[in-house]
Amino acid sequence: MVDTTRDMLTASETLSRHVRGRVRTPGPDGGDTAGNGFQLLAPHRPTTVVEAAGPGDVGAAVGFAADHGCRVAVQATGHGRGTAMRGGVLIDTHRLCGVRVDPHRRSAWVEAGTRWQHVIDAAAPYGLAPLSGSFPGVGAVSYTLGGGVGLLARRYGFAADHVTRLEVVTATGRSLRVSAHEEPDLFWALRGGGGSFGIVTGMEISLVPVERIYGGALFFDVDRTPGVLDGWCEWTSTVPEEMTSAATVLPFPDLPTVPEPLRGRHVAQLQVSYVGSTESGKRLVEPLRGLGPVLRDTLRELPYSESATVFDEPDQPHAYRGENILLDGPDRQELSTLLQRTGPSAPAMCVVGIRHLGGALGRTPWVPNAVGHRNAAYSLGVLSPVESGNEDSVRGIHRRLLALFAPRTLGRSLNFTFGGLGADQVRSAFAPADYQRLRRIRAGVDPTGLFHVAHPIPPQESG
Repeated sequence: MVDTTRDMLTASETLSRHVRGRVRTPGPDGGDTAGNGFQLLAPHRPTTVVEAAGPGDVGAAVGFAADHGCRVAVQATGHGRGTAMRGGVLIDTHRLCGVRVDPHRRSAWVEAGTRWQHVIDAAAPYGLAPLSGSFPGVGAVSYTLGGGVGLLARRYGFAADHVTRLEVVTATGRSLRVSAHEEPDLFWALRGGGGSFGIVTGMEISLVPVERIYGGALFFDVDRTPGVLDGWCEWTSTVPEEMTSAATVLPFPDLPTVPEPLRGRHVAQLQVSYVGSTESGKRLVEPLRGLGPVLRDTLRELPYSESATVFDEPDQPHAYRGENILLDGPDRQELSTLLQRTGPSAPAMCVVGIRHLGGALGRTPWVPNAVGHRNAAYSLGVLSPVESGNEDSVRGIHRRLLALFAPRTLGRSLNFTFGGLGADQVRSAFAPADYQRLRRIRAGVDPTGLFHVAHPIPPQESG
């Protein structure tokens, strides 16, 4: 075991001779130094950073960490980083960004550091699309390991449902091919159970025949249309599963950089992604237009390669925390109270996001996986920017807001939770039997907890 930082630095020099990628030893204030961390809060402070140039580098880095008694974290884009790792080895996968599309099999091989936009662009020439998320700048692999609820979710299910094969480096540094027929327990756990079980260096996913969607958003002033969320929820009960939608509510500052119709307003954005004709999409959305005066309308037919414009989320790194719960359905009073407590006068700026679930999300895939709470009707999250010294206050506000929905809460979604979680909170993302199965599998592949992940599944204790 390495006893001092000096020893670790010396050992890192040795590691650099066994990998093709770059090995770096950041200074005391170097942060994660991965160069692509979207989350600016609580950066990793590793002793060694390995910029992996291939799966072999990942295996060498994991083996090195195991031999020297230190932990390992992996980062592609850094969107979901929850708790900081101090010391240890950080594997930066941003150089592993290859995509290979097989149009005849409607599949794609996706490397560890690939962002969804790369997959979208590679699949588009063949009239195909992946089950990507609302922000295609996130890492495809990490998103999928957490389940993945995207723009086509109600029609095609979770991104994890469409994984057919994985290449995984375990805590021993060994590379495994994982599928329904090879390491089936591990295959089940990785698809929806998160990153506690190994480092995925590549995954094969099935693609869907989607070239264009009818999508965009309608914007409403909450003060002028206070029932907008309730009206949207009622509307969701009438739509087919080809319609995936969400509502995002936030107070916009009165600044010149904000579009004039939204400036200084508490705004609800109703985001729509419809897999079908533009004509039928327009008919389905018409009741939403009747909820009140529309401040802005971005609905249109668009190629799936432009799917990022539906949610139009910020693409600049920042510090933030977010909490999430899964619901069987909110009621009018709960939604009204939530809007009141997250408006311009709230003690912290809060972005409220509600996603309509159901449809294909509620059906078990042909090869079952660890995704939990498929019976949930909605996902509800609150997210806030964090400034120095106010993280605890922000997280307290989030807990009180989500407590409004306690009678209707089924559990949580790990993918929409940005911050560290306790064991009970992680457990709430899964059915009890599935959680125990995940713990047994973790004990088999990483009994010492080598991997530092955002929302860890603890190994089941022996005996």
